[in-house]
Amino acid sequence: MPHQQEIAMLRRELEMLMHERQALLQVTGASAALIASLDPEALPVGAVESADLVATTLNALSEESLQDALMAAHAHAEMLRE
Repeated sequence: MPHQQEIAMLRRELEMLMHERQALLQVTGASAALIASLDPEALPVGAVESADLVATTLNALSEESLQDALMAAHAHAEMLRE
């Protein structure tokens, strides 16, 4: 019986991590879309520095992770429109 409890606990933990990953992908994708749409000429210096920090962090992601993030953000935006 303890073995079953451990399996159930691990399953809950994995589900929680998958939900958290999905939320992080949505935030990352939305951030990427926002950064891509900004005009740095129209932003105050502080905002440009913050946008640069976000862009640098996004650029450090693998192409696959960034693609997953953009797809998650797009899917979330579509869901909100319905």
